[in-house]
Amino acid sequence: MWNVPLFDLNYDSREELAVCQVLASKWLTMGERTKTFESEFSSLLGGAASCHAVSSATAALHMALLALGVGPGDEVIIPGLTFVADANVVKMVGATPVLADSTSLTDWNISAATIEPKITSKTKAVIAVHFAGYPCDMSNIVKLCRSKNLSVIEDVAHAPGASIDNMMCGTIGDVGCFSFFTNKNLSVGEGGMVVTRDPNTSVALQALRSHGMSSLTLDRHKGRATTYDVGQVGLNYRMDEIRAALGIVQLAKLRDGNLKRLELTGMYRQALDGSEIELAFDHLGLNKNFAYHIMPILLPEHCDRKKVINNLKEKGIQTSIHYPAFWDFTAYKDFTDPADAPNVAEICMRELTLPLYPTMTGDQLHCVVDALLEAVQ
Repeated sequence: MWNVPLFDLNYDSREELAVCQVLASKWLTMGERTKTFESEFSSLLGGAASCHAVSSATAALHMALLALGVGPGDEVIIPGLTFVADANVVKMVGATPVLADSTSLTDWNISAATIEPKITSKTKAVIAVHFAGYPCDMSNIVKLCRSKNLSVIEDVAHAPGASIDNMMCGTIGDVGCFSFFTNKNLSVGEGGMVVTRDPNTSVALQALRSHGMSSLTLDRHKGRATTYDVGQVGLNYRMDEIRAALGIVQLAKLRDGNLKRLELTGMYRQALDGSEIELAFDHLGLNKNFAYHIMPILLPEHCDRKKVINNLKEKGIQTSIHYPAFWDFTAYKDFTDPADAPNVAEICMRELTLPLYPTMTGDQLHCVVDALLEAVQ
């Protein structure tokens, strides 16, 4: 259907072989491959963090809130510009999401300056999202949160492998939450990772992942345990062996994939230079330590975004919106307001996401640019 899709899987025969090996092993639930994936992911993060593979980034976020003791009556500050999962998990634990504005129309991340006015006596935690693979200013965010005794959760769904100030994203706050959804830089279909450097939090996360049980099915299968205790209430947020096997292969491709995304982002910026299109995070330049998950732009104010999307669609070019505003969702109309986050309100009205993926060709990119420039005239 698409001449240029929004994203495309960076898969080859290695992923196929990995899945076949799992099927041949006849062990599908969480097992040795999951442990290997966790260990290798920890190495990516510098080796200091405990990593727990889970069924999704949403599961990771939910577990993080529970492990950090967030519950009814608490408030959690989240970016106004983010996927709805960040708000949903806050509501699921009985807390209230509070929107922080983007720093500017160029820097779409939240910052200490946009977080601080939202802090109240009820604030328990902050979720910092590294939007589009560009790291937040974590040093100042963590400094602020420590001074207010607030927990910091990093949503690293867009930024696996990214770093800032020689610190890996996901290891700077109290808990880091990664996504391995189909369109992510590291893709297994559905899946995620929850990580922490704190041993006590790690124990809590491990129990939450698998029903609060003291031993796994694999342990009993291998004869390492005959029964189990349930030390606390838990959930079933485990990853299976097929997705872990895919994750191991994808992890080996992550750095090269991120560097290719960097190269393509540079090509986009050069091709759009001097046009009416505004580029998110353009002021940061190009940095090999960023993850470049998506290519977000701001359309000119005079543009009809629906017409631009349809014009590109007619030429076989897929686009998306990252993200619709919370106040446009039925479930959030009653307690979110554009006035809470004016920069976000402007971004949500004008944002468009262009195709970006490691296997994208230069010809495809220029096809997108040419069609876009024609559509915004």
